[in-house]
Amino acid sequence: MISVLAALAVCALIAPAVIHWIGTRGFYILALAPLGALIWVISHWPAPEADRAVVETVSWVPSLRMDIVTRFDTLTAILSVLILGVGALVLCYCAHYFDDARPRVALFGGEMVAFAAAMFGLVISDNMLVLYVFWELTTVLSFMLVGFYNVRATARRSATQALLVTTFGGLAMLVGIIMLGERSGTYLLSEIVSAPPTGVYVDIAIVLLLIGALSKSAIVPFHFWLPGAMAAPTPVSAYLHAAAMVKAGIYLIARLAPGFSATASWQIAVVGLGALTMVLGGWRSLRELDLKLILAFGTVSQLGFMAVLVGIGDANVAMAGLAMLVAHAMFKASLFMVVGIIDHATGTRDIRKLARLGHRLPVLAVTAALAGASMAGIPFTFGFIGKETAFASVWDTGALSPWQAHTVDIVLLVGSIITCAYTLRFLWGAFGRKVRNTPSPAVAKMHAPAWAFYISPVVLAVAGVIAGFVSGPIGALFEPYAETLNSYGHELEHLALWHGFGLPVIFSIIVIVGGVIAFLGIRRIRDRVFGFRPLLNADRIYDAALRSADTISLLLTRNTQRGSLPVTQGVILCTAILLPTIVLFLGARDQLQIDYDATAAQYVVGGIMIAAAIAAVVLRNRLAATLVVGITGYGCGMLFALYGAPDLALTQFLVETLTLVIFVLVLRKLPAEPEKRHATGFKPLRALIGLAFGAMLVVIGLYAASARSTEPLHVDLPEAAYKYGHGANAVNVLLVDIRAWDTLGEVSVLIAAATGVASMVFRNRRFGAVPRVADAARLQAGISDTDDDDDPIPPDRTTWLLGSGLRDPRHRSMVLEATTRLLFPTMVILSVYFFYAGHNSPGGGFAGGLTMGLALVLRYLAGGRYELGEALPIEPGRILGAGLAISATTAVTSMFLGAPALSSAVFEITVPVLGEIKLVTALFFDLGIYLIVIGLVLDVLRSLGARLDVETTMARTAVRTRNDSAAIPAESDEPTAENVPTGEERVAR
Repeated sequence: MISVLAALAVCALIAPAVIHWIGTRGFYILALAPLGALIWVISHWPAPEADRAVVETVSWVPSLRMDIVTRFDTLTAILSVLILGVGALVLCYCAHYFDDARPRVALFGGEMVAFAAAMFGLVISDNMLVLYVFWELTTVLSFMLVGFYNVRATARRSATQALLVTTFGGLAMLVGIIMLGERSGTYLLSEIVSAPPTGVYVDIAIVLLLIGALSKSAIVPFHFWLPGAMAAPTPVSAYLHAAAMVKAGIYLIARLAPGFSATASWQIAVVGLGALTMVLGGWRSLRELDLKLILAFGTVSQLGFMAVLVGIGDANVAMAGLAMLVAHAMFKASLFMVVGIIDHATGTRDIRKLARLGHRLPVLAVTAALAGASMAGIPFTFGFIGKETAFASVWDTGALSPWQAHTVDIVLLVGSIITCAYTLRFLWGAFGRKVRNTPSPAVAKMHAPAWAFYISPVVLAVAGVIAGFVSGPIGALFEPYAETLNSYGHELEHLALWHGFGLPVIFSIIVIVGGVIAFLGIRRIRDRVFGFRPLLNADRIYDAALRSADTISLLLTRNTQRGSLPVTQGVILCTAILLPTIVLFLGARDQLQIDYDATAAQYVVGGIMIAAAIAAVVLRNRLAATLVVGITGYGCGMLFALYGAPDLALTQFLVETLTLVIFVLVLRKLPAEPEKRHATGFKPLRALIGLAFGAMLVVIGLYAASARSTEPLHVDLPEAAYKYGHGANAVNVLLVDIRAWDTLGEVSVLIAAATGVASMVFRNRRFGAVPRVADAARLQAGISDTDDDDDPIPPDRTTWLLGSGLRDPRHRSMVLEATTRLLFPTMVILSVYFFYAGHNSPGGGFAGGLTMGLALVLRYLAGGRYELGEALPIEPGRILGAGLAISATTAVTSMFLGAPALSSAVFEITVPVLGEIKLVTALFFDLGIYLIVIGLVLDVLRSLGARLDVETTMARTAVRTRNDSAAIPAESDEPTAENVPTGEERVAR
C-alpha cells in the first residue's frame, strides 16, 4: 500500500512535465497512474472473512505514536475503487476538456494526481494523526483546484471559502483526534473502534471529529461551500465533488459508526443533520437555473442521504449506504462531465438558453438519461437498489426507536421525491424542447464535441445500469464491512433487484409519481415558495461572520497595537517576566547551585559583552550601535570556544558576520541617526524592564540547571553520536541524525524567512535570478566618464571582477576587487570542506553554507549586483526548493526500506587514489541544509542588496531627469557633462 501511495506521489511530481511536453493528450498518460493503483486494489481485494485486513506499519515518529500504519479492508477497498477508478476516467476526460493554450493546465494535472494520492492515503491510514495529515492535504489541493481560474474573483472567493470552512472543521477534528487518542491510549482507528472508550470526555471528542466530517461532506450547517466550489473546472467537480473529497467525511462516519453510533450526540449530529441536509439540498436545487448548480445542491442532498445511512449504525442500513455511496459516485460524476461537455460545446449552462440540445447531441442525452435514472431511483439501476434497500432497512432498524425510524424514513422519502423532481428538471433543462420548434441560439451555434469526449461519462452511466443487474455479487463485497455493525436481530439482507412486493416498492412508486408531479408543478412551486426571501442563508451568514471577525480584529488591534514598537516590545517582555516568575514562586524550588569556576579570559570576554550591550543602548548612530551589538555576538562565540565547543563557535562567528552585513544593507535605506524625540520620560521604565528580563533569564536558567536530578545526556552524547550516527562531531550528528526532525523544521522556517524578506521588498512577485552582466549589456549599459560633478571622471576600465566594470569608478575599490578575486575560490573550497568534514570535525552543512554565503557577500560588496549574478546565476527559490527536497527525500527514503524516518546508513567504498571512504547517508540530509543556507543568503542579498540598489538607482535617475529638464534650454539638445547618465543609471532606465 505504501509503495502504491509513493508511486502516485512520484507520478504527481512528474505530471506537470508530462503535460508540458506532450500537451493535454498527456492526461491519458497521467490516467495510467490511478489505473495502475486500481489494478493493484482489485488484485489485493480483502478476503471475505472477518478481520482479514492487510496491515502495514512503518515507524515514523514513535515518540508521538505517529507511525505510518496502513490498513486495507473492505471499506478501504470500496473507497479506493471510487477514488482511483473515477480519477482515471476524469483524467481521460481532461484530455479533451482543456486545450494546450490554457494557462496552468500542466500544474493542474499534477494537482489532480496528487489529490488522488492524498485521498488514497486518507482511506488506507489507520493512524488518526496520519489520516489527519492526508485530510489537510486534500483541503489544500482542493483550494488550488477550485481556484484554477485564479483571474476570476468568484473562483478566488469560492476557493477561499472552501478552504476556510473545511480547515475550521479540520482543526476541530484534530482536537478530537488528540482527545480520543489520549483517552484510548492509541491512535489506531481499528483499535479504538473495536474497544471504544466511553464518557462525556469521549462524547466531546466524537462531536469534534464529526464537525470535521460534516464540514468535509458539506452537511448542514457547512453545506454552503460546495455550491460555491462549482466555480472550479468541471473535471474538479466531477472528481472532488462527486467521488472523492466530499466522500471523505462519509468515510470517516462509516469508520467510526461501529463503535460510536449508539451515542445520543452521534444520532443528532449525523442522522438529524443528514436528514435535514437531504431535504434542504434537494429543495434548493429546484430553484437553480445553472445545470452545474442543480447538480451541486443535488450533491449536498445526496451527501445528507448517505450520512444518514452509514451513520445509523445498523448492518442492513449500512449495506444501503455503501450501495448509494458507489451509485452516487457513478451517476454524479457522469452528470458533471455531461454538463462540462454542454458548456464546452454551447458556451452556457443556463437552462433558459438551452433548447432542443437532445436532437443535436443524442448520445449525450441518452448518457445523461441513464445517469439521471440512477440518481432518481428508476428501477433496474444501482441507485434504485440502494434506495429500496434504504427504505426497507431504515423502517425496521433497531438502532432507532420505532417512531424515530419511521420519521427518518419518511424524511428520506420526501427527499427522494425532491431528488426525482430535480433530476427531471435537469434533463428537461439540458435537453428538452421547451416551447421552441427550433434550437436556441446557443445550441444552433454549438460545435460538435469529439467522440473521445463522451467515453468517461458513458462508461460511468452504463456502469450504473449494469451494476443494477449484478447487485448480488457487488453486495457480497459490501457484507464484510456490514458485519462489523450490529444487525439488531435481523438477518443481513442481500442486495437484489426484487425482494417481493412490500413497503419499499410502495415507497419507490410514491417517489417516481411524486417526483413527476413535483416537476410538472415546479413553476407554481417556484412562484409560491421560492418568491420569498429565506430566513436563513448560510452563505450570507458566512459573509457576516467574516465581516464580524474583521471588525473584532480591528477593534482588538486598535486597542492593543498602537503602532509603537517600544510599547509592543514592553508588553512582550513584561509577559515573559511575569509568567515564569509566578510559576517559579508558586512551584517547588531546589537549592541554587552556582559555579564560579571560570577562567580570567571568560570574565574578560563577559565584561566586553556587557560594555558592548550598554554602548548599544547609549549610541545614537545606527551603524555604530549595530557594530557594538555584533561585538556581543562575537563575544558569545568566543565563550563557546573557551568552553571547548569549536563547532558552535565557528557557526556563531559566521552567523554574526552575515548578520552584520544584512544590517548594513538595511541601514542604507535609513538615516544615520534616529529622529530625536522629546518624550523621554519612559527611559527609566524601559531600563527597568530590560534589567528585569535579563535577571529573570539568569534566575530561571540557574534554577533549571539546579533542578537536574539525573546525569546530563551530553555525557553519553559523543559515544552515542559515533555509535549510532557514525560521526565524531557530536553537534553535527545531533543536527542531522539524532534530532534531525527539529533541523528539518528549522530549515523550513529559514525558507519562510527568505520568502518573507523577498515579499516585503518585491511586493508582488519575485523577479527571478539576480541580474547578470549580459542583462546589463542588453540594456546598452556602459561606463560613464562623467558624474554629478562638473569635472569629468577619468575612465578606469581595469577590472578584476566581471561586474565591477558597470560600477561608478568613484565607488570602486581595486584592493577589494583584487582581494575578492583571490579569496573567493578559497572560500568556496573552505565551504565545501566544512560541509564534507562536518560529520567528524567542526563544520557541517550549516557552517559550510554560511561560508559560501559570506563568499557571495564578498563578491556583491566588491562588484555590485551584476557581480552577484555572475557569482551564482541561479534563482534563489530553486536553490531553496532543491535543498528542502533533498532533505525531505533523505528523511523519508529509509521508510521505504523498512526503517524509521531519518535513519542513517553507512557505506564504505574504495576509491582509487583517495583510498577507503566512509559515506554516511546523513550527508545528503546535510547537503539539503547546505543548499538552503546558500539560497537564504542569496535571496537576502538579492532582496536587500540588488533590488534596493535598483530602486536607489532608479530614484536617482528620476531626480537627475527632472533636474536636466529644468536646466537644459529648450533650443539646445546637446548633452553636457551634467546630464550624461552613468552606466548604472542607463541600465536602470
